[in-house]
Amino acid sequence: MNAQVGTKVLLVDDDELVRDCLGQIIAAAGYEVATAPDAEAALVSMQRNFASIVILDVNMLGMDGLGLCRAIRQETYSGYVYLMLYTSKDAESDILAGLEAGADDYLSKSTPKSQLVGRLRTAQRILRLEHSLKTALGDREQMAMTDVLTGAFNRRYLLKNLSDELQRAHRSRGDLSVLLLDFDHFSRINDRYGHATGDATLTELAKRIQMSLPRSGDWFARLGGDEFVVVLPHTDIVGAGVLAEKLLRAVNDAQLHTRAGVVRMTVSIGASGLGAINNRDSVTPEMLLDLADQCLYKSKRAGRNRASMPNVIDGRFGDGRPNENEALIQA
Repeated sequence: MNAQVGTKVLLVDDDELVRDCLGQIIAAAGYEVATAPDAEAALVSMQRNFASIVILDVNMLGMDGLGLCRAIRQETYSGYVYLMLYTSKDAESDILAGLEAGADDYLSKSTPKSQLVGRLRTAQRILRLEHSLKTALGDREQMAMTDVLTGAFNRRYLLKNLSDELQRAHRSRGDLSVLLLDFDHFSRINDRYGHATGDATLTELAKRIQMSLPRSGDWFARLGGDEFVVVLPHTDIVGAGVLAEKLLRAVNDAQLHTRAGVVRMTVSIGASGLGAINNRDSVTPEMLLDLADQCLYKSKRAGRNRASMPNVIDGRFGDGRPNENEALIQA
């Protein structure tokens, strides 16, 4: 739990005396205090220096407190904003109007100041709980999208986000390429060294892939078993070939020391991309992966430990289907 959640308070009131008096009380209770004389200044302050608790008066010139509540609720901030109306208008209808406008609490100015500090502590507890729940949900979502063994993204993440990457490429008329990697003779490692060593080699392979990715926007996922997919936004098929060669070298350089001896790894790679398929506007994630799988099969037939690219015809990419004239990249 973050100890700092809910420790900054923005006090909004057009009465300078009220701001000074309340500000001293709130600061003495251990909170960092910022002040604003009106709603417009408050909104600017929230954007520049976020406060998780806002105490505001209802009666202010220009936008009143209810309008400010609504405006804050319409904005997007880094965390939840706890809104507390502190006003002399304390009729039941006023309280209901404040809560309807988005306030979390409503406190009369006739209430003892000690109660204000108590309400602030309640606000802080609620904000900390909200922060904890948000963190827990984020961790749970991350776990649902992550391969437990290797730490790479999993198949679920791949299928969803590859579709998103493809839509962005369609909209921007940009490039998108993928590489499909398959661990050569992985079953032999399991049979000879055991599944624990097999798991260790997969984890090492994931590390080698991550180290080889040149840009923050490039990412990869474990498709399943011993297969991984590298997704390269804004990369044409030629650039994908360059990275494929880099990956082959990186994996070849890897040596995993076990009690049974040194385990060496190689991979076979198949590439595909929007520029390698006719009528790119109709390309789907399944088509990209299918073309990469066909090229991967070509790499295996040619002896493994190499990458295969889609065929080129007269300097242009053809229909995407591998043929005997397609490029082979060896480690």
